[in-house]
Parts: sequence; C-alpha cells; structure tokens
Amino acid sequence: MEIKIEYPLKNLNTFGMDVNAEHFATVQSETELKHLIQSNSDKEIRILGGGSNILFTKDVPGLLVWNEIQGISIIEETTEEVIVEANGGVIWHDLVMWTLEQNLGGIENLSLIPGKVGAAPIQNIGAYGVELKDVFHSLDALDLTTGKTREFLHKDCDFGYRDSVFKRQYKGQYCITKIRLSLRRVPHVLNTQYGAIGKELENIEQPTIQDVSKAVVRIRTGKLPDPQVIGNAGSFFKNPEVSSEFFGKFIIEHPNAPHYPLADGRVKLPAGWLIDQCGFKGMVHGRTGCYENQALVLVNRGGATGEEVWAFAQMIQEKVKETFGLVLAPEVNIW
Repeated sequence: MEIKIEYPLKNLNTFGMDVNAEHFATVQSETELKHLIQSNSDKEIRILGGGSNILFTKDVPGLLVWNEIQGISIIEETTEEVIVEANGGVIWHDLVMWTLEQNLGGIENLSLIPGKVGAAPIQNIGAYGVELKDVFHSLDALDLTTGKTREFLHKDCDFGYRDSVFKRQYKGQYCITKIRLSLRRVPHVLNTQYGAIGKELENIEQPTIQDVSKAVVRIRTGKLPDPQVIGNAGSFFKNPEVSSEFFGKFIIEHPNAPHYPLADGRVKLPAGWLIDQCGFKGMVHGRTGCYENQALVLVNRGGATGEEVWAFAQMIQEKVKETFGLVLAPEVNIW
C-alpha cells in the first residue's frame, strides 16, 4: 500500500470540494486495513466511503482511508429468507442491482442511493418507505484503534431515523468492513405507497421488484441533480419528526402541508417543503444555493468552499426556525 501525501479529494466527494488529505491510502482487503492501522498508530485514521454524504470544510488531517473492499455473496438460505453479505467498498446501487438479478426483494426502494455499502448502516439509509434497518441482519466492523473485528447484530446498532450507534457512541471508531442483509425470494410484499412510486406504477398490473427499482430511479433522476454536473450531496437536512401536539397546532396554521404519520404517534414533515415555503428553492447565493427542482438539495454551483455551503445551510436553519419553530438537523456529515 502506498500512502500519498497532500492527496486531492475533489474527485472523491460529490460536492466537489477542493480539499486535500494530509495522508491518503486505498485498501482492498480487511488484511490491508489491519496492517494500515498497525503501522500508522501515530495518526488519526478516518474512513471515506463514496464521499456522497460529506461536506468538507477544510483539509483533512491525519490518514484518510478509501474503502475499496469488494465482494457480494449469499452466505445462508432458508425457505423464507436469504442472507446476503456485501463488503464495505461495494457501491450501494451495485448491491441493489445484484439483488435484483438474483430476484431477491427488500432493497429495491433504495435504488440509486449514492455511496458505499459500509456507510449504509451508519446512516441507516432510507427512501420511499424503506430503511436499511428493515432488512438488516448484522455487520462486521474493524476498530480503528485496536485493529480488532467486532460483530454487531441488529439490536447493537440502535437504528433511528438516519441514525445509528455509529453516529453517536462509536462515531469515528470503526470501519464497517461487511454487512449482512435478510432478503426475500420473490414474490414478496412490495412497498409502493410512499411518495410517487404508486403513480409511476399505476399502468403496471402486477409490478415486480425490478419495476419498483426502475420507478425509484426515474423519480430520483428527475428531481435530484447529477453530481457529475453540479456538486451536491443529495438531501442536506433530515425531515423533522414532531410530536402530535406540535403537529396539531402546525396543521391549523398550514393546512396544505404534506405530512406522514409515524407508528409512535409522531408526524414526519418534509424538510424540502419547509425550505421551499421559506423561499429558498432555486435560490442562488454566491457560488452555492438550493437546487431548482428540490429545495432540500444544496449545491456547489462552481468553486464554492465548504464554509460557504455550510454558512448557507445555517441561513436556511435560522429562517425555518423563525418561520415554523423547527430546527432542521443536517443529514450530511460536516468535516
């Protein structure tokens, strides 16, 4: 393994931020990662997956490791479930496509989510009524201090909305080297009730998991900008989840607001709608701003710095709080 000095990261983050890593290395196996940890104990080690959920605001100190550990396989199968194991460096959408080829249902709604497999449990990625936790079985993670591997079961991960124990108690402590998902042979129950999926499929009498995936890809492509064209990290903020008491007052003042009841009695409000109501959709603010088709997506219009994007994000937070009494939490990791 070659450790590179002052390595440019502009092409390794979807915001296109022009920053450098003090030290940088690529690993293609867990053995390489363990060796790297052992031989660089004097450096702070961070893991970079797909760079699709990160806003770099400055150069990265220490050693930044690019996870390229590949491989997908079925490791267990019963009449009811199939356990699929995928290594952390696999592109998430490639895993989705692999499961569709195998006729395995469960993550078709998570099509075209950017990033790598290793980051999926950290964020508890989700879209169109499905979250990773719904199909999660277990994972292996390597402690970046000791080099020891630990298995995490579902109960150990403490999944929440775009959240897990890896964003709180163990933030920055582990590199997730592989995950295991519990999927189903088709036919299985499709989730087509969230967002525009139902409308996309209304002319298909008996939709398949492949049809659902194609519908999700069409929807996402239509409303989200291509990072190769305009820098962005997808949804910048989480959708706020409010109490029934707050929602009761909110909906009286905003009767046309879209909303999604949750099982625990709380209500999810779309952050994109809140931002749009504050007038930010399509706004150009210097070299940054909001995407014209989706207010929830902050963009780098060319040459913006991470500090500029973060300052604009904070402007949005302040206006939404002033207007609705809600604090928007970033979904993107700020480095």
